[in-house]
Amino acid sequence: MVDAPSLLFRAYYALPDSIKDDKGHPVNALLGSVNIMLNEIAAHSPRAVVMAFGQDAADYRVELYPDYHADRRELEADENIDRQFDLAPDLYAAFGWESVSFPGLEADDVLGSYAHAEREAGGRTLILTGDRDMFQCVGPDCTVLYLTTGSKGGAVPVDEQEVRRRYGVPPALVPDFIALRGDPSDGIPGAPGVGEKTAADLLQRHGSLEGAIAKPTAERPRVAAALRDRADELRAYKEIATLRRVEVKPPRDRATDFAGGAEAARGFGMNRLAERLAGGGGGGRRGR
Repeated sequence: MVDAPSLLFRAYYALPDSIKDDKGHPVNALLGSVNIMLNEIAAHSPRAVVMAFGQDAADYRVELYPDYHADRRELEADENIDRQFDLAPDLYAAFGWESVSFPGLEADDVLGSYAHAEREAGGRTLILTGDRDMFQCVGPDCTVLYLTTGSKGGAVPVDEQEVRRRYGVPPALVPDFIALRGDPSDGIPGAPGVGEKTAADLLQRHGSLEGAIAKPTAERPRVAAALRDRADELRAYKEIATLRRVEVKPPRDRATDFAGGAEAARGFGMNRLAERLAGGGGGGRRGR
């Protein structure tokens, strides 16, 4: 399962827009996202690949908190990245990677839904993303391949032990943790006076956000006031951070089609990539 917007944006800002097709249109996001995918596929050999897309801000999250993703929604439209987003599903399809989205939801909801379906079917899921919200999906049958800024060694595998090391709580409590600590990237303010250590401590002692809200008197005055006076807001923040599940079926087995990808790459002027793919070299050295 792949967070396609995360890959496309990461590649768009990492590679120069001087990388263009034969019509003069930038293809840096397309090229970069494919290179990331090929490296991870070479490292992990998945039985199938699904590219998750979605709205920038899910309808239900904006209804719960109008300022959710407010900073992102105010960004001016960029036709170069918008065009590449529109073209991405067709390029990915040439590799045999299915693109999926659902009206009103974000890519992370799609990721979580497929991970749940694969778990129910007795399989395992790797979620490739740069979004830490997805840590809530981690378990014996789901690992997050976390893309870090400037990482040259591939995505970092995040298992349950790593989630506990980073946050001090198990994956199931990640939404509770986000509600208390906040998440600047999503515009979620969290509880005043509560940082990472305090959020982890509250959850370790009380077992959940609701447990902490139920017993505010034992906390420092500022934290107690936040738990008491902003309880409904904190509950809304948790609901925002919790993935919304939709019914999906696990994808059928489908190996990456390097020959099909090579043909599509040529169509986008990615000749060096096309040559590497035609030669059977899916992973390894990157190139246009």
